[in-house]
Amino acid sequence: MHSLHALNAASGLDGSIGQDASDHRVLGTKLDLFHQQEEGPGMVFWHPRGMALYRVIEDYIRRRMREAGFAEIRTPQLLSMSLWEQSGHADKFANEMFRLSGTHMGRRSSAFALKPMSCPGHIQVFNKRLRSVHELPLRYCEFGVCHRDEPSGALQGLMRARAFTQDDAHIFCTEEQVEGEVQRFCELLRSIYRDFGFGSLLVFFSTRPAKRAGDNATWDRAEAALVMAARKAGLDFAIKQGDGAFYGPKLEFHLRDNHGRAWQCGTVQLDFVLPERLGAEYVTSDNGRAHPVMIHHAVLGSLERFIGMLLEHHQGALPLWLAPEQILVANVAAAHEAYARKAAAALGREGYRVVVDARGERLTRKIAEAHEQGVPLVAVAGEREAERGSLSFRWRDGRQEELSLQEAARRFRAEAFR
Repeated sequence: MHSLHALNAASGLDGSIGQDASDHRVLGTKLDLFHQQEEGPGMVFWHPRGMALYRVIEDYIRRRMREAGFAEIRTPQLLSMSLWEQSGHADKFANEMFRLSGTHMGRRSSAFALKPMSCPGHIQVFNKRLRSVHELPLRYCEFGVCHRDEPSGALQGLMRARAFTQDDAHIFCTEEQVEGEVQRFCELLRSIYRDFGFGSLLVFFSTRPAKRAGDNATWDRAEAALVMAARKAGLDFAIKQGDGAFYGPKLEFHLRDNHGRAWQCGTVQLDFVLPERLGAEYVTSDNGRAHPVMIHHAVLGSLERFIGMLLEHHQGALPLWLAPEQILVANVAAAHEAYARKAAAALGREGYRVVVDARGERLTRKIAEAHEQGVPLVAVAGEREAERGSLSFRWRDGRQEELSLQEAARRFRAEAFR
């Protein structure tokens, strides 16, 4: 079993000293999920259990996006400053971009920057060949690792970091396709939030900021189109004046957690600006040329921030399908270790994330420690279970039941997998 008191908690390097026990940073240490330290300010060191949780979420989103018609791509971390200047991000993120120099085309001191977001890279993929209107809508998605040089005083564990991964998605479409695409994505987004245990949803419509790209006529068109699409999607929204992206208006989706707090997660942004600035075009039905509309999407926003939210929302007691270790098999005595390992292997072959606790500790202690570390199910393997080919399962809430290995594989499947 994992130690409940990692070294970084004792040192205070993760910022957990003096924090509430429900804080995600405290939970991250207690559950041995991640830590942060001075040598990587605003960065995250994911531990094996934390990486298991991260992958469960990533794989789930990847599957849902694929089912929704998105093709996954990957774009570079480091790009020339000339691209960021052309897109307008160099101006928008002037003080937040990590810049460096290097050699390009044999010349020293060419300027580069780590990407603060993925959208210009997605346009480069679109631009690699001339597209036809018959290919639209074209949907891309990416788990884009972004870097922003946030002020040190603003850093807050996973909630605000300098390196984070966005579940970025972009749709290239015609103006006539906007309503349908926004509606489809809003339905997907609400379904995903339900799976994660969030029911209450607040929606805001963010209008043009004072500092923006594009003329007023373009913004009038974009705002009107996104309002119409939001209404068609059945959304009730409040207005956030001047809080849109520099290239277009946006819908923000805020989730309420078990403590009543609201967190911004998903966004839908309508962009008539960047495709034109970066030369994206398609061939129209009459063999002309037109710039596509670009819809920027994210369901979770930052995966790191969303994991922080989940930990605080569930107080570390993640549901079965999200738990890094779903089932812990504990033997009653040394004589039952072989059967415990055999049973764990059988459940593992069914796709469950299973670990074995074969320490020479009392069974009650094994069960208590497993539940404290967030394992939803403890499966007891003793003499009776070995004789029957079964396991006695104990949930965190005290429920108990004895099941054969075959019954267990079927019994928990709906709760264990999404």
